[in-house]
Amino acid sequence: MAETRDIIVTGGEDGERLDRFLARALSPLSRTQMKRLIEAGHVSLAGAATTDPAAKTHPGQHFIIVLPEPEPDKPEAQAMDLVIPYEDEHLLVIDKPAGLVVHPAPGNPDRTLVNALIAHCGDTLAGIGGVKRPGIVHRIDKDTSGLMVVAKTDLAHRALTDDFAAHRIERAYRAVVWGVPPTSGEIEGAIGRNPRDRKKMALVTRGGKAALTRFRRLEAFGTTASLIECRLATGRTHQIRVHLAALGFPLIGDPVYGRKRGPKIFTRQALHAFLLGFKHPATGEALRFTSELPNDMKQLLDRLRA
Repeated sequence: MAETRDIIVTGGEDGERLDRFLARALSPLSRTQMKRLIEAGHVSLAGAATTDPAAKTHPGQHFIIVLPEPEPDKPEAQAMDLVIPYEDEHLLVIDKPAGLVVHPAPGNPDRTLVNALIAHCGDTLAGIGGVKRPGIVHRIDKDTSGLMVVAKTDLAHRALTDDFAAHRIERAYRAVVWGVPPTSGEIEGAIGRNPRDRKKMALVTRGGKAALTRFRRLEAFGTTASLIECRLATGRTHQIRVHLAALGFPLIGDPVYGRKRGPKIFTRQALHAFLLGFKHPATGEALRFTSELPNDMKQLLDRLRA
């Protein structure tokens, strides 16, 4: 069961970072663990969640902390129907549906892709890339659909991880955005945590990681919206979503970086990882896979064309 703790700030703790103050008060929790709890919304003040670990404390503040029950040592096997365009003894390629979380995390402890992979691969996946995320080399967001590669051996995991780090993996996405961007272009800008909302990413001038997205317009629907293709030169968290929003062409349906006003015509960010290419880590063979747009995005395009 989850445990609730009440902590009140005294005069001697005025002006201290919230994560440092609560970690000391709730020892043996580390500051890193407490930071994650704060960002996940497990700490509240005056009835509202406070999600900034760097917030300063003030005397008399009354914080309520909900400590979630311990997670199991490793994810359990949970069978699901998976679309697998390719599989051998070294790796498999998954066509992930929208709505499926890649690995267990706060708020999504099970029914993830990792749980399905453990059921599909059995003991052969154990320990590949870590206990919590076995086989996972890269991720795509819960509500983004499309292609992912998963390692089944340590050799494949190391080689693919190195290829992703060196930007040797070919990845391309189809996206539907509000507005009509130029026929092609590049978006470059470092991405890091949004200083005003730590749950979001943003273009930042300090502390971020360099990011480059190349795009080309495939189809325009009057002046309302466009279908575009994006290719990643880097792979940062929410990179396409952040870059396109910063350029003024947010993804249709994006609940975090999209338009706050206007018609709600799609229930998730309209983003699909349609192309994935890489060198096979064991054979050296060049592999390249494509995935059709899912039905919900096809229906969205039909509506815009009409």
